[in-house]
Amino acid sequence: QVQLVESGGGLVQAGDSLRLSCVGSGDIFSNYAMGWFRQAPGKEREFVAAISGLGTRTYYADSVQGRFTTTRDNARNTVYLQMFNLKAEDTALYFCVADRLYNTLLRNEYAYWGQGTQVTVSS
Repeated sequence: QVQLVESGGGLVQAGDSLRLSCVGSGDIFSNYAMGWFRQAPGKEREFVAAISGLGTRTYYADSVQGRFTTTRDNARNTVYLQMFNLKAEDTALYFCVADRLYNTLLRNEYAYWGQGTQVTVSS
């Protein structure tokens, strides 16, 4: 069983930057691909980014490509989502997810997820 705890959300202005963190526990962190999803009120859950277990592969949604970067520090059991040039449409509950298979995340599926951290961008 894997537990995930996100942090770093907040209220920012359009154009600002923010870094989210997600700490995992309960199993060997590097065995899991990690991802970020988000969900805004009244909208479907949306894939944001994914990173493979060793951090050698990443993939981003078109809506965040070039503005968001995901990295991981397996020694700290932590995955990060660095967000630049935030826009009002980035406002959502962001939650990190984990799965043993990287390709599973790319199918918008995952085995474990956290409670989420709220990001609100004012325009």
